[in-house]
Amino acid sequence: MKQIGILSDTHGYIPPNLYDFFSNCHEIWHAGDWGSLELVQQLRAFKPLKTVYGNIDGPSIRQEMSEILTFEIEKLSVCILHIGGYPGKYSPLFKKTVVNQHFDLMVCGHSHVLKAMKDPVTGMMHLNPGAAGVHGFHSVSTAMRLKMEHKRMFDLEIWECPKGTS
Repeated sequence: MKQIGILSDTHGYIPPNLYDFFSNCHEIWHAGDWGSLELVQQLRAFKPLKTVYGNIDGPSIRQEMSEILTFEIEKLSVCILHIGGYPGKYSPLFKKTVVNQHFDLMVCGHSHVLKAMKDPVTGMMHLNPGAAGVHGFHSVSTAMRLKMEHKRMFDLEIWECPKGTS
C-alpha cells in the first residue's frame, strides 16, 4: 500500500502545515507551476518526488523534469501533466499522449480549481489538486492525499487552508 501526496501550482510557496498533511505519505506528486527551483529541492529533501513542469516554470526547472510523466504504481497506470483539462474537455497534449494508451489516473493542475472526477467514457480517474500556493485567484489553498493498493485507489482526502495562512 502506498499513500501519495498530490499538489500543484505552488508558484514559489508551500504552506508550512502542508508538510504535516504529507508526513505519512510515501511520495509526493507535483503537477507543475513550481515557481522556484529551491522549492523543488526542498520538497525532494522531504519525500520522494514525481513531478512535471508547468507553464510558469523557467529553464532551470524545465531542465530538472519533463512536461509529461507516465508510470505505474500499485498496478495502476498514471499520467501527470500540468495542463490536462478534464473529462470531456482534455487538453491537446493529453489527447496526443493517450493515443493508443489507457491510464487509470490522470493528475494535472493549472486551473487552480480542485477536481476529482471519473471519466464516464474511459473509467479513468481525473485529479486536479487545485493550487497549494498563494498566487492566483483562489481564496483557499488545496492539496490531496490518496491511498493506492493492488490496482485500487481509495481514501482520497482534501487539505484546505485559507490562502496565505498556515
